[in-house]
Amino acid sequence: MSTESRRPPAPPPAGGPLPELVSYLEGLPEPHILFDEQYRILAANAAYRSQFSPHASVVGRTCYDVSHRFNVPCDQAGESCPLARARRSGQRERVLHLHHTPQGEAYVNIELVPLRDTTGRQTHFIEKMEPLRVAQGEPSASGLIGRSAPFQEMLGLVARVGPSEAAVLLLGESGTGKELVARAIHEASARAARPLVVVDCASLPETLFESELFGHEKGAFTGAQTARPGLVEAASGGTLFLDEVGDIPLPMQVKLLRLLESGTYRRVGSTELRRADVRLVSATHRDLGAMVAQGRFREDLYYRLSTFPIALPPLRERGGDIPLLATSLLARVAPARRLSLAAAALARLARHPFPGNVRELRNVLERAALLTDGDVIGEAVIERALAVGLRAAGPLASAAGPANTVATPRAARRAAERAALEAALAGHHGSREELARALGISLRTLYRRLGEIHQRA
Repeated sequence: MSTESRRPPAPPPAGGPLPELVSYLEGLPEPHILFDEQYRILAANAAYRSQFSPHASVVGRTCYDVSHRFNVPCDQAGESCPLARARRSGQRERVLHLHHTPQGEAYVNIELVPLRDTTGRQTHFIEKMEPLRVAQGEPSASGLIGRSAPFQEMLGLVARVGPSEAAVLLLGESGTGKELVARAIHEASARAARPLVVVDCASLPETLFESELFGHEKGAFTGAQTARPGLVEAASGGTLFLDEVGDIPLPMQVKLLRLLESGTYRRVGSTELRRADVRLVSATHRDLGAMVAQGRFREDLYYRLSTFPIALPPLRERGGDIPLLATSLLARVAPARRLSLAAAALARLARHPFPGNVRELRNVLERAALLTDGDVIGEAVIERALAVGLRAAGPLASAAGPANTVATPRAARRAAERAALEAALAGHHGSREELARALGISLRTLYRRLGEIHQRA
């Protein structure tokens, strides 16, 4: 710990808070600052100095200058100011902010408590600051990334519900990162040291759903040669994430409801009642309200799952986050290369609607990396990478004749593969061996696909 973090806080100015208050803050394990009505910091405790200002004192500076490098209060710079909110509400307030730290900008949970004088007027304010380590406002190798207003609004809900035990329902289009958000909720909870178990409800056949979720006893059904615990048991003490919960069969919805209401379940083939200790997070891209109206989803289960719903914004509403996401995703899809995007390439990405959201952006960047020999990805490469997507494959697949007007998923996939290979050929000037390595396929597979292209030609 630095000399600054060991040094006692500067004495408060005349008319300021009592030394006992400053001493109390100094002993708190979480970072705290104390400031006045003019936003001027009067004291910062040891935990704050260690985490946020190890090399320089912040006493005497304004909180908005220290935290954001603003020259006006947060609410005058487009941010949510907890002090302004406390003045309006007369009580403590919580907000999520991007703060400057020695490691760069980071998301921080702020809880502000107003202090009153003998007349009841708010004269001083205490802020507790808690870093939110599950999200980043800068390019990162993992976790949630973004700075846009819709992203921050969603992240604020994650930060608020994470420490609780409430059931969370994540709503959003495919590719918006629902599993990442579920992981962020888990890591923000008291259960973070225990498992996060993911159940892909869409991939489980109805005949196996109950056994996978609750486990089974030996001899419970043909092929059950040994007893086997289920995913609920595997998640004990941690979080159970039900992905695509709208695909759960109706008969299983009843048993899941019983688990949520009573906290108990039975293995298949057993009469023993077992108790579950799990926190439930679920997700879907479906309209569960419409499914309830149609009788395809139980209304009582819907209300059990949606104690705290969170809507995930689609990428088209997070245009300002595309440069951050692109930088991070390029580092993930091509870790051995130092790739960057030209300004025109970024502008082209910003104009694309991205119906597949962040997952589609990752696929486009992975294609672009394969189509680029240098270190900078240009607009033309991005254009080609966008053109070979699945939605662009429809005309290719339907060109064979009227019978193929609606392409099957397999035909669309093969058309997309052919288009991607043709684009790779157009941009590659090395040997066939190098091209096969770049595409991640064997030389034999490459020659077979080239032969198919020549036959169609």
